[in-house]
Parts: sequence; structure tokens; C-alpha cells
Amino acid sequence: MNSPTQPIETLSIAGFPVLHSSASALTERMLAVLEGGEQTALFFANTNFIVQCAELRGRMHAADILIANDGVGLDIAARMIHRRRFVENLNGTDFIPPLLERAKRAVFLLGARPGVAPRAADRLRSEHGVTVRGVCDGYAGTADPEHLIRWINESGVEVVLVAFGNPLQEEWILRHRARLDARLLIGVGALFDFLAGDKARAPDIVRRLRLEWLYRLGREPRRLARRYTIDIARFLVLCLAADKETARASENFKSGQTGRGI
Repeated sequence: MNSPTQPIETLSIAGFPVLHSSASALTERMLAVLEGGEQTALFFANTNFIVQCAELRGRMHAADILIANDGVGLDIAARMIHRRRFVENLNGTDFIPPLLERAKRAVFLLGARPGVAPRAADRLRSEHGVTVRGVCDGYAGTADPEHLIRWINESGVEVVLVAFGNPLQEEWILRHRARLDARLLIGVGALFDFLAGDKARAPDIVRRLRLEWLYRLGREPRRLARRYTIDIARFLVLCLAADKETARASENFKSGQTGRGI
């Protein structure tokens, strides 16, 4: 098992350090954190994450923040910038339930519309044997942050799943994690909606072909049209800008090294 402090290789995508890891290696890393490692935040980066969380980029380089690749857009960027592919797609909806099943640690579900988290919790309990000690929606339930943090800590959970969507879930975790006792904080996006049955997953063959984004666009065109058009263009601009910035910094470093040698 990897030490929770052992570095994992990352690829810089639009300035974000995205893990170059398999699902099995990341699972072992998370289990090591729960066995006694430093509190860790785990985020799943798709193109929407890169665009919506751009202003948080400078806060995402800490050793106790891990960012996993989610979606074909990240693979395209990795090939375009680094001439490499990610090891595999680390979709949070597929990754998190098996992780919780193996971890056997108590969990708190925070986010989604009223009524969704309790049904997601029921499914985690019945299908994965997960102990869920608290649920709170992402609306009225978050109005009093002091009460919410106290509630989570008093529940004694070691894992908190936060489902506010990008960038609200990342902002919430970054703002409050120092006051939370849980070891593992995960931004989970629409996971509760999928677990509760409010949103349908794409058929297996569609997921294997890496076309789940197209399936979701077809089901929710009004909500997702901007994400898969304008925001894709913004994503590519951010990637290219960060790539040029990195290349410029590298050239400046080389020039400095050469200058010192004269």
C-alpha cells in the first residue's frame, strides 16, 4: 500500500495537478489516508471542473489535495499538452461506492436537493454496506455553517461527501476542511442524484466508448448545452494558456541557468 505522504505522479492540465494514477492505486491511497494519514480532499476534474474552478487553481497544489481525471476531455488535453494519456478514466460515480464499500468507514452525505441524499444513503447502505451517519441537503441545511460543521464532527464520520456541483463543493471543502475532523473529504458532483435514481447513467456500451457526456447532453440539453459548447472552448483556451506559461517558465529557468554558468 502507498504511504499517504508518498508523491503520486501528476500531469498539469490548465495549471491543475491531475493525478496520473489507476483506480486501484488511488483506492489504496485513500485507504491509507483512512488508516491514519493526513486529512485529504479528493476532487474529480472534468472539463467543467477546470473551467468553473479556475479561480481556485492556486489553492489546489497542496500535498493533501488530490485531483483525479474524469472524462475524455482530460485525456484529449493530456495528449495535446504532454503527448501522454491518463492511465484510466477515474469517474467519481463509479469510483466512490466501491471505495466506501472497501473502507468500511462511517460517511456523511452533504448536498443535492431536499430528499435526494436520504435516498442515496439508503442505496449505499443496502447495496454497498456503507454506514451513513448523517445527511443534509444543499439548500436550507447549509444556512448555518457553524451548526453544520458541529453536526458533522459530532457524528464521528471519517468521510464527508459534498455534492454542490463545481465550484461550490470545492469552495466549501477548501473553506471548512481545517475545522472538520473527517479524514477524507470528497467532491462528488451528481453522485447522489445517480444513487437516488433521479438521473440515469448511460448504458454500459456508451460508457465504454467514453460517450457518457453525449448521453447526458441528449437527456438534459438546456442545462448542459453551454457546458459542452462554450465551456469546452474555454477549457481548451485555459489548457493552451497554461501550457505556454509553463513553457515560458521553463525557458526562463534555462536562461537563468546558462547565465550563471558564464
